[in-house]
Amino acid sequence: MKASNKGMAMWLGIDTGGTFTDFVLFDGQSLRVHKVLSTPLAPEQAILQGIADLGLETESLQVVHGSTVATNAVLERKGVRTLYITNRGLRDVLTIGRQARRELYNLQPEPVPPPVPRELCLEVGARLGASGERVSALSAADRELIEAQVRRLQPRAVAINLLFSFVDDSDERRIESWLPEGLFVSRSSEVLPEYREYERGIATWLNAWVGPLVDGYLRRLQQALAPAPVSVMQSAGGTVSARQAGRKAVHLLLSGPAGGLMGARFIGQQAGVSRLLSFDMGGTSTDVALIEGEIRLTSEGHVGPWPVAVPMVDMHTIGAGGGSIATLDSGGLLQVGPESAGAVPGPACYGQGGVLPTVTDANLVLGRLQADAFLGGAMRLDVEAARRAVATIATALAIDVEAAAQGIIEIANEHMAQALRVISVQRGVDPRDHVLVSFGGAGGLHVCALAEALGMRRALVPVHAGVLSALGMLAAPRARQLSHTLTGVLDDFDAAYLRQQLQALADKGAASLVAEGVAAQDIASEYSLDLRYQGQSFTLTLPWQGLGPTREAFQRAHEQRYGHRLTTAVELVNIRCNLHGRPPDIMLPSLAAADGRQSPDRSVRLAGYAQPVPVWARGALNAGQEMTGPALITETVATTCLPTGWICRVDPVGNLVLERV
Repeated sequence: MKASNKGMAMWLGIDTGGTFTDFVLFDGQSLRVHKVLSTPLAPEQAILQGIADLGLETESLQVVHGSTVATNAVLERKGVRTLYITNRGLRDVLTIGRQARRELYNLQPEPVPPPVPRELCLEVGARLGASGERVSALSAADRELIEAQVRRLQPRAVAINLLFSFVDDSDERRIESWLPEGLFVSRSSEVLPEYREYERGIATWLNAWVGPLVDGYLRRLQQALAPAPVSVMQSAGGTVSARQAGRKAVHLLLSGPAGGLMGARFIGQQAGVSRLLSFDMGGTSTDVALIEGEIRLTSEGHVGPWPVAVPMVDMHTIGAGGGSIATLDSGGLLQVGPESAGAVPGPACYGQGGVLPTVTDANLVLGRLQADAFLGGAMRLDVEAARRAVATIATALAIDVEAAAQGIIEIANEHMAQALRVISVQRGVDPRDHVLVSFGGAGGLHVCALAEALGMRRALVPVHAGVLSALGMLAAPRARQLSHTLTGVLDDFDAAYLRQQLQALADKGAASLVAEGVAAQDIASEYSLDLRYQGQSFTLTLPWQGLGPTREAFQRAHEQRYGHRLTTAVELVNIRCNLHGRPPDIMLPSLAAADGRQSPDRSVRLAGYAQPVPVWARGALNAGQEMTGPALITETVATTCLPTGWICRVDPVGNLVLERV
């Protein structure tokens, strides 16, 4: 029987992952969570299935969605036919790129297909100088060429990237006016008004290449969920209405992972912890990031082989997840990932036809996953199928199945520990000063081992950790990130002029937020500058604090990151403005206090331990309750493995606070 939710506002966060689609429902007082297997060919089918499972009607829902449509289209090279228009002589810029080689010492590398086939690259005669002065103008011949080629090539999208369009975008706008209606058009001056024609061109092309797919998907989703308003998580950690998101596909490439970081930050605030290393282990990949009060953003991210210079959460991703496949290489050495079993067929233990051993199968063989507790018992795991899959590795290595499973886990752990070092140690940050917060369906099984590998003593497994990305989407505000190139020696600028330029960005972003229904008085803005020493290529982004303080902050940051500071002049490259509305008022319900009568749900055999290990049902735990490892803590969407030498305390809202003793 369908439960009616008419008359009361309800917020639904939906995170579409490679294996599962996660749901978090907040009705103003309590949270409900749910998972269904993803349907990669039509993601909206899993969403509609989950809403039906929850017994919801859409009339009173407000939906926030994290979409993988843009990401998958880019990684699988399944964008639409896209025409690329640029200045004469620059048609090969995207193909040449930065001339970086993936295999430095390979003299015969595999050829890489160009982003845009040469026949889809058009050149026009218009040209601006670096200061915006007119060198040559668009001509009638340019228009005739474009119109003829559009008719002949029949593209679904057009990307326009002209030199110095961030100074004057009139030529790009004029070209757009020549194009027929119905084409998806991306202008570089709108997508990324910054210098570096290659990075700007890639961002503009990516936006056009996958834009029609994202726009079409979001339109179908809005129709299916009508009349519920739908907003979408952006890569920088804020949300945007689905109506506007369809035109900004390049800003959605880290949609789901950004939700996870917002969820980790939200949980950290609730737990009174601001310095976090986040560790999101799902079925296909693992994302790690550093949170020190605020989530760090970067404009130097990558998705697949391409740089994505629009602002996005600063994270490091590796192909290690619960579905990562274990293999033996040509030398007989055990390898784990990056190939994944995905949602279909999934790990062997899912019973959907998978036969290859995965990290999930190894955890099941070792007893860390309980066959009858997966998804709250809704999906029983096949232990024998997992053992048969892992046995293929064990036989080849002449060891027993448990030893092979332990080897799979240890190699996966080392991959993830190295990823955590990249985001912390390699940036001059000591991970021992932070708390390791784990989420994703598989995170709790590995969090203590990873903390030990990094010398960390504290970890945190958030309440609803298995669906934290969906929870983070509910906690995220409406937001915009705007930037503009403005170059010169920092001290040569007038502070009032810089404030004026920053305010112009803020006014533009605020107008966009107000158009989505955000009250003007609720909009907050933060300004920052991209700075470098003269002669350098790469920048550091620092908050705007006035000329002198910002310059000094840059020098300190440069010294922390690279170990030295210079006497060279500091140069301004880009100005940035981050705007956000008031975050939704999401509250985690408090747990009842422990009364000393709680006891384990049962005991099970766990590989490596002589005595049975207690299994605690997380849903039955109370605030203040403590457990000593070894133990397993099971919940509907995840399991936490507490080894010997660790204790666990339940905080007032149900987070598991882990400490190494």
